[in-house]
Amino acid sequence: MVYNGLAPAYYPLYPSESMKHRVAITGLGLLTPLGNDTTSTWNGLVEGRSGIGAITRFGTSDIPVHIAGEIKAFDPLQFIAKKEARQLDLFLQYALASASMAVEDAGIVAADLGNAAVLIGSARGGLPSTEESVRNLIAKGANRVSPHFVLASNINLASTLVARRYGIRGPAFGYAAACATGAVAIGEAFQKIRNGEREIVIAGASDAALCPVALAGYASARVLSRRNHEPARASRPFDRDRDGFVMSEGAGILILERMDRAMERGARIYAEISGYGSSCDAWSMVHPHPEGDGAVAAMEGALQDACSATHEVGYINAHGTGTMLNDRIESHAIRKVFGPLAEKLAVSSSKSMLGHMLGAAGAVEVAVTILALYHGIIPPTINLDTPDPQCTLDYVPRNARRAKVGAALSNSFGFGGTNVSLLFKRY
Repeated sequence: MVYNGLAPAYYPLYPSESMKHRVAITGLGLLTPLGNDTTSTWNGLVEGRSGIGAITRFGTSDIPVHIAGEIKAFDPLQFIAKKEARQLDLFLQYALASASMAVEDAGIVAADLGNAAVLIGSARGGLPSTEESVRNLIAKGANRVSPHFVLASNINLASTLVARRYGIRGPAFGYAAACATGAVAIGEAFQKIRNGEREIVIAGASDAALCPVALAGYASARVLSRRNHEPARASRPFDRDRDGFVMSEGAGILILERMDRAMERGARIYAEISGYGSSCDAWSMVHPHPEGDGAVAAMEGALQDACSATHEVGYINAHGTGTMLNDRIESHAIRKVFGPLAEKLAVSSSKSMLGHMLGAAGAVEVAVTILALYHGIIPPTINLDTPDPQCTLDYVPRNARRAKVGAALSNSFGFGGTNVSLLFKRY
């Protein structure tokens, strides 16, 4: 079905249309394989650089995959006291660091955050801490399992630690929706502000699951690229010779704010978020629906939620994992939603440079979509040397492109068939 109109009359609106609030994005905090802040990450994307390299954190001799997107030279002590940092899993350290950067970027002081909400998710939580604790239990006995493990592995701790830092007494929840986690958190934050529940929400996701058990598990599932000899060219979304995604780590935290409040205080507004669509394939634990029905429903849901027409959208930041099924089915789903207009769309995959940050991917890619609108530059899909004949959209191959786009979608799809699309408009 090609969706070209406004939201149909039967589409549920809550609260009433007149009571809805517009929602601005006023702060970004990124930590990725391309850089330990938003600016360096964005510059790397625009330059078409890869953040993928050989794994340095642990040995991989008995695992067929030796490459990943590691965070480089991260110093938690810039953001966290030394004693606390020792107790926290990396995903919690990344979340605190990214949240600190986002709050600073938004120009908000702690006194303004007391009644905010914090919605930060993770696909894997403290998996490295879990692995280490199991290893100690087996090798050294129960008394060598750290008491900090119980907290370090909990997904909700990312939100509650950020809430504690800023004295936030509003809701502080952790979300888990596989690779769509970050997008879900941001979508739920959007709804809380639009419906008048909160004026400010800190939202996003963090994942730091690069450890032997995770790498071995994904490798056994045969979803990872084994292009170990050329790591920078391993992540190849939409390319004929792609052989899987590249696992990586990172965090993306955003500040969402009621538009009138942001304007009143003279905040820098990166973009407006105006639509949130979600669905479940109800099909397979690992494979997307063969006709892309769930992806179609999510994209159409975001358009309907924003009361936007397909011709308004000029760019899609694709889920674009580099796996054989995802790329073909996502491309097919985009064509189903946009029909002939799909020929004019720019579509690119940030994962070609960043790898797949699991639950954090959705949040980071939302930030990339917003920055593309803000700067008028669409990041490329690198390593797209020979397009798959079944992937025939404009994937912005190899080089970034200047384009003044009015609206953009960010797609995030996860294992289990969870699908989320978010619509953003240039402010």
